[in-house]
Amino acid sequence: MKNERTIDEIDHSILEILQEKARVPNAEVARQVGMAPSAVLERIRKLEDRGFIEGYEVRLNPVEFDQGLAAFVHIRVLPHANGALAAKLTEVTGVQEVHQVAGEDGYLLKLRVADNVELGTILRDELMMLDGVESTRTSIVLNTIKETRKIDLNR
Repeated sequence: MKNERTIDEIDHSILEILQEKARVPNAEVARQVGMAPSAVLERIRKLEDRGFIEGYEVRLNPVEFDQGLAAFVHIRVLPHANGALAAKLTEVTGVQEVHQVAGEDGYLLKLRVADNVELGTILRDELMMLDGVESTRTSIVLNTIKETRKIDLNR
């Protein structure tokens, strides 16, 4: 579903540039869109205020921080599980993402850990100890082909 709040072509171009490299100097963005740097800065501030830009992040190499193993964990929840479980899942060691999902499982987690030993410890000592967790099913990532947070602006 498209966002009802519209943006013009210049805002669209600014967002494309920032998605490619968030640290690009404001003057370079201005040059690429053919505007004054002060006008571009004002547009970026408005895009932030309106919620089109949520923040800026640095992508770190997880291997360099002893977190080279990625895993996706499906969490099946007990019928009595309540909203408190979601908050507890965000506190589990190594969790990068928590998604509430449709289907048999209630949640899907993405974890980054050192190795399968650490993953096993987290599954056993943290996840399975949470009130409301019935079972887990884990997929270990062998190789990441594509990983991005970029949004397709041309849809």
